[in-house]
Amino acid sequence: MIDTPAFMPVGTQGTVKTLSPQDLENLGVQIFLANTYHLYLRPGHQVVAELGGLHSFASWPHPILTDSGGYQVYSLAQIRRISEEGVYFQSHLDGSTHFLSPEKAMEIQEALGADIIMTLDECTPYPTTPEYARASMEMTTRWAARCRQAHRRNQQSLFAVAQGSVFLDLRRECIQRLLDLGFEGYALGGLSVGESKSQLYEAVEGCAELLPADTPRYLMGVGTPEDLLECIALGMDLFDCVMPTRHARNGSLFTRFGRLSIKNAKYLKDPRPLDEGCPCYTCQHFSRAYLRHLFLADEILGLRLNTLHNLHFYLDLMRQARQAIEGGYFSRFKEDVLADLRSRPEREASQELEGLGGPADAKRVGKD
Repeated sequence: MIDTPAFMPVGTQGTVKTLSPQDLENLGVQIFLANTYHLYLRPGHQVVAELGGLHSFASWPHPILTDSGGYQVYSLAQIRRISEEGVYFQSHLDGSTHFLSPEKAMEIQEALGADIIMTLDECTPYPTTPEYARASMEMTTRWAARCRQAHRRNQQSLFAVAQGSVFLDLRRECIQRLLDLGFEGYALGGLSVGESKSQLYEAVEGCAELLPADTPRYLMGVGTPEDLLECIALGMDLFDCVMPTRHARNGSLFTRFGRLSIKNAKYLKDPRPLDEGCPCYTCQHFSRAYLRHLFLADEILGLRLNTLHNLHFYLDLMRQARQAIEGGYFSRFKEDVLADLRSRPEREASQELEGLGGPADAKRVGKD
């Protein structure tokens, strides 16, 4: 059972970078996301299966979601070839050639033993033409049908991924075809890859109203706090993004009043916590001055403390959102939080985040 709306930290290699499973439990993580592509290449899905599956391998007794590997293949545009049968690609590790089909994606994910597994899709690039977007969407739908047929383990919930780029008519058509096939949950993929905020929100709003209210609705790879709140309001339930963990390792930290770059010289002697009033371990024990020192000294502890704080921020935002929904005051809660997040000068916040988490960064091999 997962309480939604929920944020899933990204643990590409079966681990959320810098944190232990006990850390995740202490933070209140309900589920994390692992990556099919990376675990297939190393250590190999058969190795994981022989060692009892991903839960045993990673010592994580709670839910796990594995993506299909389609996003990583998308990021390997220079060393892959897509056909109706599947995708031929070269490993980013050693250059060896591999083939990923819908059936192979099911085989790998079933061997890994995740609780939620995803259909193989083509993450449509942006910008693109309506003609390419339609061809891509139709192939993704055919691949979803093959995944549905190849899926064998009933204890694993199979989620389908809807594509269609920024063309709402294509996305709605894709969703209807997926609904006809029947899945345990539905995801929107191919967003947050360079399109505008208005295009993102229009796509989510136009798709969410078609998705069944009694099945999970998962928005893949979208993850600023502002986007999470806006998309919760539009009806989405599950989210994942590298933003809190990758930004933590780059010294960019989330607070109630916007983002803070801990490397900034003004924090040299700052005795305050990152976010006064935040109950996380980092804020309760360490000053901005110390965190800046750790980051500039390239100490591993700094990355860990930053990650603990950022993930706490995201998970607490989700907890408060659930309370607001249950209490019937989500709209007021959303507007209050957004007003606080936007209270810092826009120029300062954008300068601190320059080069972090933009579309080019999102296309790196491996989500985190």
